[in-house]
Amino acid sequence: MIAVVEAKAAGVPAADGMQQAKDYAEILGLSFAYATNGTTILEFDYLTGVEREIEQFPSPLELWQRLQAARGLSTTAAAQLLTPANHQTEKGHRYYQEIAINRAVEAMVSGRKRALLTMATGTGKTATAFQICWKLWIARWNRSGEHRKPRILYLADRNILVDDPKDKMFAPFGDARHKIESEAIQSREMYFAIYQAIAKDERRPGLYREYPPDFFDLIIIDECHRGSANEQGSWREILEYFAPAYQLGMTATPKRQDNVDTYKYFGDAIYTYSLRQGIDDGFLAPYRVHRIVTSWDAAGWRPSAGDVDRFGAAIPDDEYGTKDFERVVALRKRTEAIARHLSDFLKRTDRFAKTIVFCVDQEHASEMRAALIRFNSDLVRRHPDYVCRVTSDEKEIGIGHLSHFQDVERQTPVILTTSQLLTTGVDAPTCKNIVLARVIGSMTEFKQIIGRGTRVRDDYGKLWFSILDYTGTATRMFADEEFDGDPVSQGTTTIADDGAVVDEEEGDDTGGDEGDDDLIIDDWERDDETGPPVKRKKYYFDGGRVEIVAHLVHELDVDGKQLRVVEFRDYTREKVRTLYPSADALRSKWSDPQQRAEIAAALGERGIDLEELAATSGEPDADPFDLLCHVAYNAPLLTRRQRAEKLKRDRADFFDRFGPDARRVLANLLEKYAEHGAAELTIPEALKVAPIADFGTVPEIAAMFGGVEPLRAAVAELQANLYAA
Repeated sequence: MIAVVEAKAAGVPAADGMQQAKDYAEILGLSFAYATNGTTILEFDYLTGVEREIEQFPSPLELWQRLQAARGLSTTAAAQLLTPANHQTEKGHRYYQEIAINRAVEAMVSGRKRALLTMATGTGKTATAFQICWKLWIARWNRSGEHRKPRILYLADRNILVDDPKDKMFAPFGDARHKIESEAIQSREMYFAIYQAIAKDERRPGLYREYPPDFFDLIIIDECHRGSANEQGSWREILEYFAPAYQLGMTATPKRQDNVDTYKYFGDAIYTYSLRQGIDDGFLAPYRVHRIVTSWDAAGWRPSAGDVDRFGAAIPDDEYGTKDFERVVALRKRTEAIARHLSDFLKRTDRFAKTIVFCVDQEHASEMRAALIRFNSDLVRRHPDYVCRVTSDEKEIGIGHLSHFQDVERQTPVILTTSQLLTTGVDAPTCKNIVLARVIGSMTEFKQIIGRGTRVRDDYGKLWFSILDYTGTATRMFADEEFDGDPVSQGTTTIADDGAVVDEEEGDDTGGDEGDDDLIIDDWERDDETGPPVKRKKYYFDGGRVEIVAHLVHELDVDGKQLRVVEFRDYTREKVRTLYPSADALRSKWSDPQQRAEIAAALGERGIDLEELAATSGEPDADPFDLLCHVAYNAPLLTRRQRAEKLKRDRADFFDRFGPDARRVLANLLEKYAEHGAAELTIPEALKVAPIADFGTVPEIAAMFGGVEPLRAAVAELQANLYAA
């Protein structure tokens, strides 16, 4: 694609379409925009900044020649840029990937030695990198101008970041592929390596030095923000050693203070596709944020006089906050409260929704795993791998659990607990819950973590995901003006040590300490910058009582920019009215048991639990339908008992149509509804429980109505009458 045309109807000035054409051109990265009404043709040339009226459209070849001249592309470079992409392994490119591929290839063939692509997690950086390599490889581009295919190095800092692309996405390179591990083989063209395998260590000066400095034509550095461009980093010397090579960095995070070295080394990004753009375009999943605060996170925790930890060590008297938990003092009751609350959340929504829990360190991940197993023992009995820890300690076993978690066809594992291993480069397309049980100080790392949930898989019902924040990280990060992906909604819940919600109040978010960018996140620390790492001291306190203490809901304002605080009932009102504009629209669906379940599921997806709404409203005996109508449409509030009595009083003719035995069955069903709710009207389950079961077996009871279908019709009509206006 080289140009875009906006066509207006005859009689409408062509100029009316020019801004629209320019908007399209800028989104698609094009240099020419046209607007026409069939008579007049207007052209805007981004290469010169000139807008003019022309007699006829130029040909694609003419436009390409103008573009080639303006960019200073030689005939050879232009031919290399036009090399076809590989379409055998993909369904096709998204528009932003096409832009990124073309700009990167143009940078290479034009002689730019360093370049950077910034693309949000989940937008296909690996696929983009593959096509860049493929086009240059097929075009036989290389830095020396020789007639040979280029030698390319794909470099990252984790095996999973190179093994997966090598074995899958880059498979069309066939035998040209090679992973550098223990020896410097020089007979291939598409190389893969992790820094650790080729960097210097105590045994050798660095495997990378066994290659000549000018051996590689192109080096692609995946997740380049993770230290390779840091002037003080040990991996920087690898890139400097291969200075003759063209170097393309790829990252998911725009320029910030914590990754400024990346942009200093590679220069400003030649193309950026942000998280906000991905969500707006529908390529990335939007998210909902639940802010959950424990009493110890809200007010801090201080040991009582004489408190000792589980090993008998005296705990220093101090005020400990969120950033200290699991780093300085490990609080088992807090971990259990988080695990219980998370388990209850999954029970209300989807117990098989893939979930990643980010913990402070490997030890914390182990404690969290054990607590989650206890609170989900019913599922663990049937699925022993329902909860798994995936950290570096698990090695190949952990990688196996991760592989199963990523497999969209496998149901388990469902919950992974981790610390650092899964923060980046892990493609989990059906992950629906990101849980923050540790403070994240770096915006770069935060975006990487959030990226674990941004994949969209509509074929598996994955259109959005939830962020459950127990540390205040998300609230702080979303308040950062540089964050470019606002949440769909944000809620704050306060829970007790049993995981139950104990309070909902309007007010400011509390309990989240602002983390430092250099938070220690593993089990080791250094006494000074040069000393060896030593095991840090941590205290383990198993006593006390912790509660979950507030429920706030944060919504975006009408401009979609700032978060505003709304009370839970107001939040419920807005969501119900969005789904069902009137009480009649809600009623028409509610009387049908299947559609009633769909309504509950739709509300649950938006963080509204009907039992929780009844409890927080102080109306445990209200029918959920009446409670929703009362909250959303200001309708009178009826209890289930009142609704049942109203039905018996106003629709006696309905009951008179049935024989004595059938009337008694219906009366008992109505009584069970009044006592326990509409779930008691489910057929045939309701017929198998006393006192209705005393009337006989299900077939015998059905015979009282003239058969199974008349029985079902009678109960359906009972419910329709129950919820009639």
